[in-house]
Amino acid sequence: MIQIKGLIKKFHTDEVETTALNHVNLAVRKGEFLAIMGPSGCGKSTLMNIIGLLDTPDSGSFKLEGTEVASYSEQERTALRKGKIGFVFQNFNLIEELNVYQNVALPLNCLNFSRKQKKKMVTDVLDRLHIGHRIRHYPRQLSGGQQQRLAIARAVVANPDLILADEPTGNLDSGTGREVMDLLTELNWTGTTIVMVTHSKRNAFLAHRIVNLLDGKVVSGKRKPEMELNY
Repeated sequence: MIQIKGLIKKFHTDEVETTALNHVNLAVRKGEFLAIMGPSGCGKSTLMNIIGLLDTPDSGSFKLEGTEVASYSEQERTALRKGKIGFVFQNFNLIEELNVYQNVALPLNCLNFSRKQKKKMVTDVLDRLHIGHRIRHYPRQLSGGQQQRLAIARAVVANPDLILADEPTGNLDSGTGREVMDLLTELNWTGTTIVMVTHSKRNAFLAHRIVNLLDGKVVSGKRKPEMELNY
C-alpha cells in the first residue's frame, strides 16, 4: 500500500538546516498494523505528515497504492486524502464549536453522500464506539476517553483504507488507553491499514511490525513472527 524509497526532508531557518528524514526506506502492506517508535525529534511526525499527504518530501519516492505522490500539489494531495486517510491525534484536534455529530460528519461534507446517508454513517460509527448517547454534546462535555473515541469515529466514518494515529493514547489514563488500542486493533482486524507513532512499548507490541527511527533514519524494523499476516 505504501512504498517509500530514499525519502529526504529538510527544514530551513535563516541560520540552520535540519534534516528531518535522511534517505528513509519503508514499505507498509495493505491490512498491516505498523508501529513507528523513536526518541523525540527523530522524524516520526515528519514521516507521518508525508504519509498523510499533509506535507511533501524534498526528494525521494512515495507511492500510495502504486501511484507516485511525492510531487503532488497541495490541491492534489487534498483530493487524494478525502475518504482515503483518517487521522487520530494525541490532542484529539476536535472542533469545540461543533457537537459530536457535527465533528464526526466533517469528513463526509466534502464527499458525495446524501444527508440520509451521512446521518446513518455518523450514527452507526458513534454507536459502534459506544458514544451514540453523546451525539448532541460538545467536546468539552466529554471525558478524555470519550473525546478520543470521538476522534476515532471522525477518522473512520468514511471507511478510509488507511488510519494514521499519532500517539493516540498519549493524553489518556492507562485504562482508557487500553480501550483505544482495542478499538484500533479491532479496526485493523476488519482490514484497515494502520500506521501508529507511539512511545509505548505496550502499544507497539499490538502492531504486526515495529519500525525504529533515529536521527531521521530507519535503524531497525522487524515483523513479530507470532503476528504474521497472511498475504
